[in-house]
Amino acid sequence: MQKLGIVGGMGPESTVDYYQTIISKYQKMIGSKEELPEFFINSINMYKMFNLLTIGQTQELINYLVDAVEKLESVGADFVIMAANTPHIVFDEVQKIVRVPMISIVEETFLKTQELGLDKIGLIGTKFTMENNFFKKPFTSNKKEIIVPSLSEQDYIHRKIVEELENGIVNYETKKAFLNIINGMINRDNIEGVILGCTELPILINSDDLTIHQLNTTEIHINKIITTILQKKPLRVE
Repeated sequence: MQKLGIVGGMGPESTVDYYQTIISKYQKMIGSKEELPEFFINSINMYKMFNLLTIGQTQELINYLVDAVEKLESVGADFVIMAANTPHIVFDEVQKIVRVPMISIVEETFLKTQELGLDKIGLIGTKFTMENNFFKKPFTSNKKEIIVPSLSEQDYIHRKIVEELENGIVNYETKKAFLNIINGMINRDNIEGVILGCTELPILINSDDLTIHQLNTTEIHINKIITTILQKKPLRVE
C-alpha cells in the first residue's frame, strides 16, 4: 500500500473534501469500515499562492510548492497530489524538481474526457485556470476544443470562488449565475461537457443541475488517488 501526501489549503474546503472522500472511497473499495488509509497533509497558504500568481512571481510559487512537496516526501509519502486545480499552473516545473511522483488533476481530467469521447468542452475555475494554457494544453494538443466564459464572466466566477466558495459559502444567486454562464456556453458554443476546474465548485453545482457531462475534477483526481494507494509497487521518478 502506498502512502499519499497532500499539498492542501488551496483552499481549505476542498482539502476537507479530499480527506473525507478518500477515506470513504477507500473503505468502500476494500469493503471494510474498520480500515483507514494512512496519509499526510501539508496545508499551505492559498492567499500567498494567489498573490504570487497575481504579481507574476512564478519562480517563487514553484519554490513554495517544491518545498511543500519535499516536506511530504521527507515524512514518508510515496506519491503526492496538490488538492486544487490552480497550482497545476506550475505542476510540470515542480515535478521536474522533486523526486517523489505526483498525480496531475489536469492529466486525469483529460483522460476522463477521452473515455467519454468529448471533443468540445467548457472550462470554469479561477481566473488563473481559465486564462492560462496549463489546463487547456493536453486537450488542444489532442485536437479537443476548450471553451471558456467571456472575460467579464471569468472575473465574476473568480471573485465568487475566492470570496464565497473558498470560505465554504454556498449562495443560491451565485449558483444561478454560474449555471446561466454554463448554459450560455451550451447554447452558444455547443459544448458537450463542462470541466468544474476548481475543487470547490462541486459544493455549488451538482450532477442534476445540467444536461451535459460534468467533469468533477476532485472526484476524478480522488479516483486515481485510491487506485494508486492500493498499488503494491511504489511509483518512482527517475
